Amino acid sequence: MPEITPQPPPHPSWENGWAPDTSRAPGTRRLWLAGTLAVATVVACVTAIAVSHKTPDKVSSAPPASASTDSGPGLLSFASPSASDTTAPPKGTSEMSATSPTASASVSATATATASGAGPKSSPSSAKPSKSSPSKGSSGGSAQQPSTAQKSVRSVNYPDRYWHVSGGFVKLDAPRGSESRADSTFTVVKGLANSSCYSFRTSDGKYLRHRNFLLRADGNDGSSLFKQDATFCARTSSYSGAVMLESVNYPGRFLRHQNFQLKLVSYQNSDLYRADSAFRFVDPLA
Repeated sequence: MPEITPQPPPHPSWENGWAPDTSRAPGTRRLWLAGTLAVATVVACVTAIAVSHKTPDKVSSAPPASASTDSGPGLLSFASPSASDTTAPPKGTSEMSATSPTASASVSATATATASGAGPKSSPSSAKPSKSSPSKGSSGGSAQQPSTAQKSVRSVNYPDRYWHVSGGFVKLDAPRGSESRADSTFTVVKGLANSSCYSFRTSDGKYLRHRNFLLRADGNDGSSLFKQDATFCARTSSYSGAVMLESVNYPGRFLRHQNFQLKLVSYQNSDLYRADSAFRFVDPLA
């Protein structure tokens, strides 16, 4: 008789409370989780790529506005145009600056001033300077107009010092030996750029001209710029017998001394400026 192995009795679902879920295929939950993770990864990658390749805002290509070059008076940062400058003052028919009507008005007013053959008194005046700007018209009095002759130029507030060419520049020095006196003597001639104004010729044939707004002695190269740089118009000073010398191509800028250096500085309504820019034509030292 064959041996029969007994089989464990089946456990109906109602005995242990478990029943297989026949509504879905096995492993579906893991597939959903894996799919959700893959979609999240793809979205994150796409977002990162989009952010990294975002086009930056356009930067304006317009050049920045240039800063103002207006410096205070008497600074060495002043720069007058030279022959190598890219921009020179525009010239009118008379080779004078055409940018300001003041220039032409100043020159025409100076032309009416009365010429005087003798130099002014050599003693300094004790009169207190007025607060007004230098006169440019006949109503304010005529400026001193020496004839074409050799003269020395003396400071008002330093009456023992004169214009003196030293190292190519014009300084305010006390006269010393004969060579120093010769370098402090100039031939005052009609202005190279305007005959109603003045130019100053040295004993070796050079002319006093401003360059980088410093007064210096240079050889005449015949250019229009040189003629304007070497021409100065006399204006009535608030000191008796003295004049202020205004640049032809920079109206409103006058020769004055600072630290005993002659330079071209914009007019200032101060007693010190008026004293530093007042000069007297006197008999030649040489």
